[in-house]
Parts: sequence; C-alpha cells; structure tokens
Amino acid sequence: MRKTCLSLFLAAALAGCQTAPPPDAPREGAAAAASREAGFPAVAESLLMRALERSPEWSIYAGRYDDAATLTVPDAQRRAEDLSFAEAALAELAAFDPAQLPPDQRIDHMLLTNRFESTLWYLSIFRDWAWNPASYNVAGPIGLLLNTPYADEDSRLRTVMARLERVPDYYRAARASIEDPTPEHVELAIVQSRGALSVFGDGLRERIAGLGLDAAERATFETRIDAAREAIQGWIDWLEGEQARLAERGNARSFRIGPDLYEAKFRYDVQSDFTARELYERAVAEKERLHAQMDGITRQLWPKYFAGTAMPQDRLERIGMMVGHLSQRHVAREDFVDEIRRQIPLLAEFVREHDLLDQDESRPLVVRETPEYMRGGGAGASISAPGPFNPTANTYYNVSPLDGYTDEQAASFLREYNHWVLQILNIHEAIPGHYTQLLHANKTPSLIKSLIRNGAMIEGWAVYAERMMLEQGWGGQEPEMWLMYGKWNLRVVTNAILDYAVHVEGMTEAQAMDLLRREAFQEETEAVNKWRRVRLSQVQLTSYFTGYAEIYDFRERLKREQGEAFDLKTFHNRFLSYGNAPVPAIVGLMGEGR
Repeated sequence: MRKTCLSLFLAAALAGCQTAPPPDAPREGAAAAASREAGFPAVAESLLMRALERSPEWSIYAGRYDDAATLTVPDAQRRAEDLSFAEAALAELAAFDPAQLPPDQRIDHMLLTNRFESTLWYLSIFRDWAWNPASYNVAGPIGLLLNTPYADEDSRLRTVMARLERVPDYYRAARASIEDPTPEHVELAIVQSRGALSVFGDGLRERIAGLGLDAAERATFETRIDAAREAIQGWIDWLEGEQARLAERGNARSFRIGPDLYEAKFRYDVQSDFTARELYERAVAEKERLHAQMDGITRQLWPKYFAGTAMPQDRLERIGMMVGHLSQRHVAREDFVDEIRRQIPLLAEFVREHDLLDQDESRPLVVRETPEYMRGGGAGASISAPGPFNPTANTYYNVSPLDGYTDEQAASFLREYNHWVLQILNIHEAIPGHYTQLLHANKTPSLIKSLIRNGAMIEGWAVYAERMMLEQGWGGQEPEMWLMYGKWNLRVVTNAILDYAVHVEGMTEAQAMDLLRREAFQEETEAVNKWRRVRLSQVQLTSYFTGYAEIYDFRERLKREQGEAFDLKTFHNRFLSYGNAPVPAIVGLMGEGR
C-alpha cells in the first residue's frame, strides 16, 4: 500500500552540511524587506517556484518540465546550497505573522514552514543521505520522461540525453556521500539499481533508432547510455563490496532510529495532532476493538463453515481458523493483474450509482506491472500520479507481478489478497482511494496544498475510503466481507504498532512476526514483506492509521453536529478540495467555513 509521494528537496538534496550560500539564495535582510512589501500569496508562490526550479526532479514529478534536462548531482556543495536556501526561505516566511493571515493562507504558511524546517532537519540531523544508499537512483525521473507524452518523442528523448550526461557525476557523488550505511538499505539499493539498468536497455536504444535524431545525436546518446550503465554497474559493484564489508565487520549501523529521531520525524512527516506515542497507544486500543468485532462475526459464521467442529476457546485461534478458511477463495496466480483491471470500472460505477463524490472520467487509471527500479521495498501495489502542472497525464496503478515467487510464496500471497481483500485493496489504491483523491488534489487552486503532499492525509483518505465503501453497501453487507475488512484494517493498525515498537522499543523479528501472523492473521509472505519494509522505512507506516483516525473522527463529529443536514457527497468533495494538506489543517478550514 505504499504510495509514490513527492518530497520537496530530499530526492535531490541527499548529503552534507557546509553552509556556503548558493548564488541564487536571497540575503536574509533583503528577503525580510521584500516579504513585508509583498503580499503573502506572492511570496509563497515565489518561494514555491524557486524551490521547483532548484529541484528538476521534483518538477518532473509535479508535471513541470522546464528544467527537466538538468540532473541534480547530490554532492556536498549541493547540500550546502539546499541548507542555505531553506534558511533564507524561512527568513522570508518569518516576515509574516500566521495569526494575521486568512485561514487558507495560514495553512500555506504552515506547509511551507514545515517543509523548509524539515529540510534543515533531514540534512543536518537525520542525515539519511549518509546511511541510505537506496536514496540514490536516477531511474525514476527518466522513466517518467520516457513514459509521459508531455511533448513529442524526439523532444523527450533529447531531454533524457541531456540528463544522462551527468549520471557518472551523480554516482560519484553518491559514493562519496555514503559514510555508514545500514545493511538493509545497501541490499535495497542493489536491488533497485539493478532495476535501474533496465531503463537504459535495448528498449531505449530501439526508440532512439526509430526517431528523427541525426547521426551525431544518436552517437552521443549511445555513448551516454553506455556511460550511464557503466556508472550504475560501478555503483552496484561498490555496493556489493560494502555489503561484504558490513557482513564481515558484524557491527553495522542499526536500521532502528530511536525515540528522539522518531518523534521528530513523525512531527515533520505526519503533521498530526497526535504525538507518535499517542498514536501508538490508540492503535493498541483499536487492535483490541477489532479483535472483539471480528470474534462476533466469526461466531456468526461458524455454523456455516465449521458445522460439527468445536469452536476453539482461544479468541485469536478461532478468528484465525475462519480467516484461513475464507482466504482459500482467491484468483488464480496468472489472473491476478487481470482481475485488478476488471474491478476498476465496477468500483467507478458503484461510486456513480451511490453519488458518493465527484469523479473525472477524462483521466483514466492505467494498471501496469511495477517498473523494476521501483521494486524491492516490500509493497506489492502503489499509485504513481501526475502532478498539478500536467494533470491530464496518466495515473498508474503499479502491481508487482508474482513472477519472482515460488509456488508456495505465490499461494501465500494470493491467500492474503483473497476474493474479499483484493476488492478492498483496489478501493484503497484506486477508486475512491488514492487515484480519486489525487485527481481532486490536482484541481485545488492552491499549488502549495497540491504539491506539498502530506502522507497521512493521502494514506488516511484511502483507508477511510475502504470503510466508507463497505458502509455504503459495497460487498452487499456480507459478514465475510466485514470479517476480511477487519483483517485488512488490522494491517493499518499493526503498521502503526509495528513501526513504533520496532524503531523506538526495539521489537525483535520474532515479536514482530507474532504480531503480524498471530494477532493480525497475515500470511507468511505478507508478514515477511512487512518486516522487510519496517526495516527500510520509518514513520511512513504510521501514516495510514493516523490519517484514517483523524478523518473518521471528523466525519462522525460533523454527522452528530449536523444531523439530517449532513450530506456525505458534500463532505467528501469539500474535504478533497483542499489538496494534500494535513488532516488537522483541513479540519480547521472546514470548521471555519472556508
């Protein structure tokens, strides 16, 4: 359920702590004076556009291609420039008192301030640029340029050719930046870098040969492809050497970030009214509530599926038996991706028939196999959505194929994504989950709220959409569907528990597998992937439950306050109209009638 989300600088600014100001950074005094003379919207827009210009990679993901030919080299000088730019930006923002701004502008001020403050924190304190080699990969933006028809093929290929020129410099900078990597992130970097080689393979050479590039351009392109592949392969070789060295040394850096870094990262990334500890405690309580609910459904279904079989005394055991039995109903291995494609229009029709929220049929969803350079992080499905500068581009539903699984692993995976759960997955990823929400976000008049994406709002909406669809009748109110929804929702809850417990409390692999397998009823393949994922990320796994809890609480409060006047479609459209802002900010805006 991981999503492809944008970061303001972190994809391009991945290392170092020098403080020499970049040529384009405003002086603090001049910035403050200019800010006082200009209205806040003009200053905010200026900051946003300067940030985009400084990060061609972010611009590409946002659908803006003005600087797409430039590849950012993540060296120490670049990190120093990013620090200086963020400090200067904060000085400009400090010229405005948020309390004196209208509510909508107040949120933009908060989003920009949080983003630049988090940039400083990531670069100078968290410093994952020094220990996470998986942060370095040139394939993503180039893959987007090759697959997004924002211009004719010749122009896009020339843009790619220009970016390729600095690929060797990019990987030299990456190698120089890594100081003390974790073994887990080295392994991920190797897997994804091997996938990156596929972007620069025969398919790209065939596209070059078939287009209007002259002989000199084709020769330059071929040379640069060869140099890029050599640089990536050299990076892989170096990573494999690091992997062997870390294994021999035996005392490598831990992937656990500890309580102080965790609370700070939660504050910057999630922007919730919860603290990380409060969210963890609520998740523990929600796990108990779900177990009680699922037990009631299991007792109801027992005579239907286990007539004549004694019901176990242990609650988790009897729920697990029922879940295991129902999980045997699933699609064939070879039909997995096709079944996802089949369900998407059915979900869209259900939303139309029940008038749940606005859709846009002019912007279809494309189901595809997950590109190789995106695989290996532990997520089987994700959404790649266009940014607001190119909102009509394709949105991709990435589905990882089961080709690399053994028969046993594939069977486990299909039991996890069984007949009922696969439907909930598609609600989450597609309609009316991520795909629908991001379409709405691209239409918000505030570029800031659209471009600065809050993961908890995005993930929380998708989780909320699952429950809302079942409440409205998807699945026919079958108890089997609600039992499997409980199992699925336990993933969200245990994500939050697992992430905090692993990184803050030192939960072991055995304890994690017990939580996932026995208490959340997950198949072994799913649990193993989640253990892998929690070692490769921090805080992101909490975003699902955080956003969901905040959205659901807000909706239920409005229903109590408005009574019969409450309209679900109006609530959904208004909520989604505020882009990707944090849920507490949206609650504030809707509460003030904005």
